[in-house]
Amino acid sequence: MSSEPDLKPASHYPFLPDMTEEAVVQLQKDTAKQLGLDVIFHDVMKVGLYAPEMVVIPPGQFEMGAPRTEFGCRPEETPQHYVTISEPFALGRFVVTAAEFEVFCEDTGWTLGPDLIWAEGNSPVINVRYPDARLFAEWMSDQTGHTYRLPSEAEWEYAARAGTSTPFHYGESVSCKDVNFNPTFPYQEAKEARKWYLPRCLPSIVAAEVGNKKPNCWGLHEMHGNVWEFTLSPWTHSHINANRDGSAVSFGDPLRVVTKGGSWFDPAVKARSAARMKRMMSELDVNLGFRLLREF
Repeated sequence: MSSEPDLKPASHYPFLPDMTEEAVVQLQKDTAKQLGLDVIFHDVMKVGLYAPEMVVIPPGQFEMGAPRTEFGCRPEETPQHYVTISEPFALGRFVVTAAEFEVFCEDTGWTLGPDLIWAEGNSPVINVRYPDARLFAEWMSDQTGHTYRLPSEAEWEYAARAGTSTPFHYGESVSCKDVNFNPTFPYQEAKEARKWYLPRCLPSIVAAEVGNKKPNCWGLHEMHGNVWEFTLSPWTHSHINANRDGSAVSFGDPLRVVTKGGSWFDPAVKARSAARMKRMMSELDVNLGFRLLREF
């Protein structure tokens, strides 16, 4: 990508930031109808259980990355560039939970190291590595007969923004009552460089159960905060030469991948839609999970 200003490509795909929220939601409904699905649906697995709930994401265009004027913007989030998502896909309504991952463990014999913390129930699955997340997606594909995988960074950000161009899908700022981030480091107070303030929420010591925060207009929960989420995209130091079709680049760090969303442990600035963090493929952590994409 050159240093010239990025121009919005001519396309019959709608540019979502130009649309109202109502129109963006209607686009989702129309896409689901064309696919013969509900907006929120689930597949059936061979083991006789329902697969995790998925949300239909319509095709369209958006501007990826952060403007340099956005508070918290880092060089790796630039330059902003237009991306066209030409095909619909479905994204997990929630990150994969410990209970859902436990079904995989029972069916395949996968085991967690005995010295690691293990979440339970509807809490996000944690302490799994990137290859484990890929293995879970492959197992889901076999179980359902449909292609499941991790989303690319662009697909993740497109779905998280849901037509917005603000730092968060909630708007210009965010509260710890809306997003599970470290309340000691809120966004607006940091932006205004306040030297003293009282945190509005008690700090978390673990990730919260999924579905406890208000979703974006497409029905996706906790796209901001709670746990970082693995993507398919290898880590790159910027968006220079990023693919315009939303696919993961074929170059980049061979050992690290992009994670998105921020977490309960991190400041709010890390939970912005454009924020990104590099994590080792072999890394596992109590604030790192994943969300699945299903192809149509």
